[in-house]
Amino acid sequence: MDRLLVLARHGQSEWNLKNLFTGWKDPGLTDLGIEEARAAGRRLKEMGVQFDVAYTSDLSRAQRTCKLILEEIGQPNLKTIADQALNERDYGDLSGLNKDDARARWGEDQVHVWRRSYDVPPPGGESLKDTVARVLPYYIREILPRVMRGERVLVAAHGNSLRALVMVLDGLTSETIPGLELATGIPLVYHLNDDTTVASKKVLEG
Repeated sequence: MDRLLVLARHGQSEWNLKNLFTGWKDPGLTDLGIEEARAAGRRLKEMGVQFDVAYTSDLSRAQRTCKLILEEIGQPNLKTIADQALNERDYGDLSGLNKDDARARWGEDQVHVWRRSYDVPPPGGESLKDTVARVLPYYIREILPRVMRGERVLVAAHGNSLRALVMVLDGLTSETIPGLELATGIPLVYHLNDDTTVASKKVLEG
């Protein structure tokens, strides 16, 4: 059995480029982001990967990335399930603000705590802990059973929603997960054991 799970953060978005807090806002991909998504698909194709189902979020940058990856591997019509459970972390009142402007308003230390702590949310938003609490039940209920049946699953989502999954897969803790960064458009290829633990992991960098 393959028990293949591939995680891919969306390509660069227009707001990534502008250094804005994005969260549940819905900017599109930049030209670079489109190419990052296509390159991710090409690297998966080189590995001979084919999928049985894909999952993505309710946000267009992840959906577009998913579509571009599937086009590159020759599966443009693959069943794709979108759910807001896989959305990016909600940055609340920070959404749409330039990160430098936020530091000027609230101070470097406070913004750092909001961005990098595990359990301190920004005003009106979610902490990483809150994001884990949203993403993980969906993974356990919807995604993991398919992988354990031997289906090959693609998840195209966001930096923080995927960090929630990597935290579980890689056995990271609330102390170590804040330091993890996921690059845009770089697939993480996991094979799972029959007890749901990780048999192998490969980072498909360019």
